[in-house]
Order: sequence, then C-alpha cells, then structure tokens
Amino acid sequence: MSDFINYHLNVLRSKKFISPDIELRTILKYSKITKKDIFLSNFNINLINLKKFSNIFKRRILNEPISKIVNKKEFYSLDFFVDKNVLDPRPESEFIIETAKKIFKSKKLRLKICDLGTGSGCLAITLAKIYNNSSVVASDISQKALKIAKINSKKHKVDKSIKFINCNWYNEKETFDLIVCNPPYLSSKDYIKCQKEIKFFEPKKALLAGIDGLKAYRQISKIVKKMMHYNTVFLLEIGYNQESLVSNIYTNLGIETINVIKDYQN
Repeated sequence: MSDFINYHLNVLRSKKFISPDIELRTILKYSKITKKDIFLSNFNINLINLKKFSNIFKRRILNEPISKIVNKKEFYSLDFFVDKNVLDPRPESEFIIETAKKIFKSKKLRLKICDLGTGSGCLAITLAKIYNNSSVVASDISQKALKIAKINSKKHKVDKSIKFINCNWYNEKETFDLIVCNPPYLSSKDYIKCQKEIKFFEPKKALLAGIDGLKAYRQISKIVKKMMHYNTVFLLEIGYNQESLVSNIYTNLGIETINVIKDYQN
C-alpha cells in the first residue's frame, strides 16, 4: 500500500473515524479524474485530482459530511443537491415513499399531495416522479431551503408539477389526498448529544423542536385537520420514543393513528 494511502489512513484514524478505509475510498471517489474504480491496494496517484482531494480531505477531517462537501446526497435512487441550508435526505425517510406506494397502488392516480417542510424537496419530488399525473404542493419556512428544492425539482424535471410555498407549514384553504412531513423532532437534550456532522453542518431549525421535541407536532396539529378530507392519508415521521406522545396530540383532534412503522434504526 502506498505511502500516500497509509498517511491519510493514519490521519483519519487519529481523528477517530470509525471506518477510515471507507472514508478514504469515498474521498478518492469524488477526487478521481477517471471513471474507473480506485482501490487502496494498488493505488495510482495519477488517477486523482490532488487539489480536489486535498480540499475534500481537509474538510472531512473537520467532520463536515461528504454530502455537504460535494453537494450531493442520494434518496430513493435519485441524486439531490444539498448544502448547509437543508437537511440531508435520510434513508429512513424512504419509508414514507414506500408506505405511500402501498396505499396508493396505481401510479396513474391524480392525487393532490402536500409536503410540509420540504427542505431539499426529496419527498415532494420523489412523489411527483412516481405519481406523475398528480399535483404537489411543497412548503417551507426557509426561502433558502425552497431555493434548493426548486433546483432539485428542475434537475428531476418535475418543476411544472410542484407548487412551492414559503410559509410556516401551510396557510391556504385546501385539502389533499396525501400529506407527508418529516418535521424537526429532536428535544434540546437529544440535540446536545448529536454527532458533530449533524450539529455543526445541518440547519438547526430542521432538527430542534423545543425542549421536549414536540413543538413542530403541536404546530402542525393546529392546521393539518383543515387540510384533510374524510379519506386523507397523513404520513408523519416521529422520533424513536415519541409514538404515544405524538399519537395523543392527533387523537385528541379526531385524527386516527392507523399504523406506526419502525424504520432501519428501529
């Protein structure tokens, strides 16, 4: 193994990265000047852009996520542009898409869909691509986040299907067939314990939801019933320990909890 590889692996180990070899392979992947795969065992330094490698490496050892460095994160087999103004799409959020597909089985349906707090737009855009006869509304309180979501909607050619609204959750008089939402749900205590990658490089307002982590759920509960008709499906992400707490908030409004699905993190 080359001195170049050994040196950078040792730096990553000294910075307490759990899988230094995976980290280095990922950095090399985004630094290469060839389409060929790069292997650590028979590494050829001529296959990478050293200036680009150095920039990515320096930022990564300061705990900046690769996604924020290269401005790209995959969600549901689609690449999304991301930066410091939006939360990275999570694999766990794909459960929302899979659940929607199980409920609304025909892709030809003309659904009215709303994504509350769209962020990067990953949920709204993915649903717009699956149900391409449908209309989608995507809201966010952050204008900077909406700018990113619009970039992604054009990238995936669904910008004509999505109406973006800058507001706190939703403020129009309209009902929907499907409402989806991945709100902030970390308590103050949970936020303090967050990894550096999350705490220092993800937007705080997309993560922190008051002292108990329920602030966003209470806010949404005040408006979502007005957005629902008798047969609306509302898919909402919650924290690992919030099932009964969130369910009670909505049950008290007459919104029935049909099912609670555990994700990859249980």
